[in-house]
Amino acid sequence: MANQSIPQVDLSQFVEGNAAQRAAFVEKLGKAYEEVGFVSVINHGITDAEIDRLYEQVQAFFALPPDAKKRYEIPGLAGQRGYTGFGKEHAKGSDAPDLKEFYQWGQTVEDNDPIKNEYPPNVEVAEIPQFNHTIQQAYRSFERAGRYLLQAIAIYLQLPENYFDDKIHNGNSILRAIFYPPIVHEPKNAIRAEQHEDINLITLLVGASAEGLELLNKQQEWRSVNAGPGEIVVNVGDMLQRLTNNRLCSTTHRVVNPPREKWHTPRFSIPFFLHPRSEMDLTCLPSCITPDNPLHYEPITAGEYLDERLREIGLKK
Repeated sequence: MANQSIPQVDLSQFVEGNAAQRAAFVEKLGKAYEEVGFVSVINHGITDAEIDRLYEQVQAFFALPPDAKKRYEIPGLAGQRGYTGFGKEHAKGSDAPDLKEFYQWGQTVEDNDPIKNEYPPNVEVAEIPQFNHTIQQAYRSFERAGRYLLQAIAIYLQLPENYFDDKIHNGNSILRAIFYPPIVHEPKNAIRAEQHEDINLITLLVGASAEGLELLNKQQEWRSVNAGPGEIVVNVGDMLQRLTNNRLCSTTHRVVNPPREKWHTPRFSIPFFLHPRSEMDLTCLPSCITPDNPLHYEPITAGEYLDERLREIGLKK
């Protein structure tokens, strides 16, 4: 099912295509990120079987008793690894907690990169035999698809194709499994996750188990985004918007509650937040600063920016 509100791109054209197909892909992706900030991606290299396994494992985790899940909530990690209980996070600028709980898995450094010292270890789940392996496999698959998309973005921005490669190698990316429980009484507001923009370079979202994701378009209208079978939704985050001096747009989005007749349905969602290494310089690219688009941001590193944002959303004190 094609998305009405967002353009669709075929990643195999970039990965396996000839020069003309690659150029067409780059142009379509870049224009979509300038105009909408979101695309749906087909032929992204993550198999249906892999996605099904991931959802099975995630659903098994959230079905654990509250006491068992609580054991995976580690104080002092600002929610960056392991479990975060219901209602702990809120959107920037909003005091209302989001109606969700989540579990996060981060980078596993497998070479001798000293950046390993920056990352806390992942919080492995003991009760579900395949959980840790499945999550780690999915993490690598998302990373690979994300690297190709960033190579295409680099070409669109007239940078070397591999501009982002070393910046995201062992980057601070997060795979987040989110559970929005069924709604059991009249909610205080109509929003499961308040409107926000993502912090990172790009976010890859594999089809959520129930509808609800909406984006705010340039006409200030909310439009629903539904990934069909085999599609992943990929949007620009604030770091990429900042690097490109607002040329590529980090689009506001939210998750709304389902209609009353569907209140009994839980929602699972698994976004992959693709982050660079903390030392990446997010100073605006000179090519994106023009008389029509003057400089909007002061220089900052990715690590400094992430820290600032985690405080704003209540995960870091």
